[in-house]
Order: sequence, then C-alpha cells, then structure tokens
Amino acid sequence: MNDSPVLWYLNRATGVVCLVLFTLVMLLGIAVRLRGRLPGLPRFGTVWLHRDISLTAVAFLAAHIVTAAADSYVSIGLTDALVPFVSGYQPLWTGLGTVAFDLMLAVTVTSLVRVRLGRRIWRAVHWLAYASWPVAVAHGIGIGTDAGAGWALWLTMGCVAAVAVAVGVRVMKGVRDSQEQQPATILAAATARDRVPAVSAPGGSARTPRTGA
Repeated sequence: MNDSPVLWYLNRATGVVCLVLFTLVMLLGIAVRLRGRLPGLPRFGTVWLHRDISLTAVAFLAAHIVTAAADSYVSIGLTDALVPFVSGYQPLWTGLGTVAFDLMLAVTVTSLVRVRLGRRIWRAVHWLAYASWPVAVAHGIGIGTDAGAGWALWLTMGCVAAVAVAVGVRVMKGVRDSQEQQPATILAAATARDRVPAVSAPGGSARTPRTGA
C-alpha cells in the first residue's frame, strides 16, 4: 500500500482541498470580525459556518499529513510534521508546511478550550491563523507537484486575491472606525473638562482648576 500511487494522489487532493477550505476559513473569519452575514443566514450562522469549516479543514489537513507520512515515495515522517525544517525531503518547503500546521494546531486547541482560557488570550492566539495561511500557501507553491499546472496556478491566485481583498476591506474598516472615534474622543474630553467645577481663588475670583502641567 505504501508504494501505491493512491497515497500520492490522496496527498495531492487533500492538499488542494486544504487550500480551498482554509481560504474559506480566512474569509469567514474576516466576515465575522466585520459583523457581516451571508445571504440566507443570520449573523450567528456565519460564526457557526466558520467553526464547522475550520474543523473540516483540520480533518483534511490531518489526512494530508498522514498520507504524506505513509507514502514511501518521499521520506516524510510524523516527526517532520511537528518539528519544522528537520525533514530530509525538501526541508524548507516541508518545514513551512510544518510551521503552518503548528500554528493552526495552536489555534484549534485554544478554540476548543476557549472558555477556560478567556477571550483575551484566545484572541491573541487566534491571530496566528492570519500567519498560518500565507505560510501554508508558500508551502503548497514550493512543494506541490501541481503548482506549475494551469488549474493549480489559477486556483492559488484566486485564493490569494480573495484573501487580499478581504484583508484590505478589514484594514480599511479599522482605519475608518479609528478616524470616526477620534472626534468622539476629543468631544468627550472637552465635555469632561467643561464640567469641571470652578473653585474660588483667594480674593473671591473664580478659576478653573488646572488639569495638566
């Protein structure tokens, strides 16, 4: 079975599916942050869809790793899937895949114990998902035997373009929200300053206490 081309084809297929699924995870994650909703779904439906596709993507990722380790065509062991850059087979590109897997594993585990960790720690770790996706894409481009094929190239470019647009929208919204909050913050500070009661200075004149140096 280890010499069968079935494992090789399964490894290639699961790699392509992982690219698509993790791209969807990125897009849905950004949509959740933007408080967006998909047509026909309530807002919480987007959150649940994001979670379910994330778990499905992790399952395909596990299948991708197992088939790579089981295939005797390349010398990739389970240790190589956990420890970056120690593989004897294309250590750079295999190591990038390992880094992406380790980051995604950290995100998945912390998501499962989110209640115990607390929202602040979970959100800090969850940012690793944004780092794992481009690393995984680089792994696929560098090591994928189909990377040079027309369909694979267009699929990769489409995924990269979709995530780039979504990240751009997310950044623009963050900048716009920050600009909208600045006038409100200035107004609140001015209002609080105007509400400071005047105190009587020696000699009967009134003055406003100094609030700064």
